[in-house]
Amino acid sequence: MNPSPAAPRVVAGWQLLRLLGEGSHGSVHLAQRPGRPGVVALKLVPLAPHDEAARGAFRRSAEVAHALVHPGIARLLDAGIAGPLGWLAMEAAPGVELERYTRPARRLPEPLALRAALRVAQALAYAHGRGVVHRDLKPSNVLVHWPTDSLKLVDLGLARAADAAQTATGIVPGTPAYMAPELLAGGLPGPPGDLYALGAMLFQLLAGRLPFEAPTMGELLRRAATEPAPDLARLCPGLPPALGALVARLLAKAPADRPPDAQAVVEALQAIAVAWPAAS
Repeated sequence: MNPSPAAPRVVAGWQLLRLLGEGSHGSVHLAQRPGRPGVVALKLVPLAPHDEAARGAFRRSAEVAHALVHPGIARLLDAGIAGPLGWLAMEAAPGVELERYTRPARRLPEPLALRAALRVAQALAYAHGRGVVHRDLKPSNVLVHWPTDSLKLVDLGLARAADAAQTATGIVPGTPAYMAPELLAGGLPGPPGDLYALGAMLFQLLAGRLPFEAPTMGELLRRAATEPAPDLARLCPGLPPALGALVARLLAKAPADRPPDAQAVVEALQAIAVAWPAAS
């Protein structure tokens, strides 16, 4: 479902200042309440006016996301429904998208890439422990702010709310390049899918390319479903063998072959950082 091409200037009392981005789940705007200090990132999600099941699912999912309080997760401050739009007012976290550092010419130093992955894994461990999965983890949903050494996931838990608007369309939520094979095949999202996405993201930060690339969507889906991920050690000589092995496990085709949970990934990354002189 595509977002409305022209969002109204005011939604539920929020004044839209400028468009920050848009995608399959809706559009995000910098917004403020007139007469109140501060700004938020306001996500607008199209909702069918008479689909009470979808609207109820949106409200319930927003309540769950609102309860997430973690330094690595951008806070959901408020949410509601205004006519055909669901809205989610999120903390306007400072920083730049991690996407900036996925290109070969802009790759982060390897220790910084490792630290970013560790922060993401810590946030996922917290969320998964509370029954919330991201469903659309990718570098553009991670904000890093170097002056304050902060990293925040955005949209964590909110993809589920946005999915409520797409239930009847059959659309599989997510970004194909970061989606686990079981999700590409139409399976239900869960923690193993987030771990696969983390592996794809870390692979990209280290190698400057995605594990699976193709000229067409069909070929991309075929490769992701049938071919093993490239050997990271060959692409990035000098990496600790344990790091290459961890990324390979995260990118395993079968969910059962990936690490058991995000906390296990946190512990593995911490051990690699301690043992790797370059990461100290």
